[in-house]
Formats: sequence, C-alpha cells, structure tokens
Amino acid sequence: MEKIVLLYVVLVITGCVSQQQTEVILSTTTGQKTVSVEVANGPDEWATGLMNRPSLPENSGMLFVFPDAQHRSFWMKNTLIPLDIIFISEQFEIVDIATLEPCKTDPCSSYLSNAPARYVLEVNANYTRNNNITLGNKAAFYFQTK
Repeated sequence: MEKIVLLYVVLVITGCVSQQQTEVILSTTTGQKTVSVEVANGPDEWATGLMNRPSLPENSGMLFVFPDAQHRSFWMKNTLIPLDIIFISEQFEIVDIATLEPCKTDPCSSYLSNAPARYVLEVNANYTRNNNITLGNKAAFYFQTK
C-alpha cells in the first residue's frame, strides 16, 4: 500500500496526475481523520504555502510534497491564520507537530522540525490537539484523478 501511495506522490510531483481531490488520512488515538488538501509540490508553491489567506475551512489544509526527507524549516511570513504544522517522514509517520502563530515582526522567525520529514501538512491551529493526533501516528495520501 505504501508503495502505491508513494507512486502517486511521485506522479503528482512530476505533474503526470491531474488532481480533482486529494485527501490525507491521519490515524489518531481514537480512529481516523480525513483532511482535504491542496498539494504544494514545487518551489513556488512551497514558498507561497497558505500565505495571505484570511481563513482555512475546517478539515482542510495544504500538503507539501518534497523530493527527499530532511529537517524542514517553516515560517509564518504573510500568513494570516494560526496553523498546526505536521511533519511526516518517508515512512508516513508523524515525526513532529508545531502550532505557529502569524508573524507580526520583520524578520519572521522560522521553525525547524525536530526530525527529517518528506511531507508537511498545514491545518488550522489546534487541529492536532482537538483530534487526538500525536507523534507516531500514521498518515496516508489519496489522490483521486480525472
């Protein structure tokens, strides 16, 4: 199953799959939660992320797909809403979670993940706490194509 999901991730990165809907399924201590996401899979999208958005619908987010696993640095420049940032390993395990507030100073500080991550999921702040999502939980990605 992980190889199939990873194949779809590779296809999305290379632009071979056009997406209608992408979902991230997160295991929790009480079951599963589904997040509908936009995929950021290139340098321009990674740099922009969720900047300048006044809100984010419940159970929605942005999934950052990187070509490799490494410590990831995120900041909240021009981000208007507080976010939970969920760092996910190549093995689809949650390895770090940070709750960050919008940046109100210049320069903005950045947050460096505590462990290498290949994927990063941004959702509304406190989503992880409210849904019992913790370190060690698993994530799965589902891409429905046209």
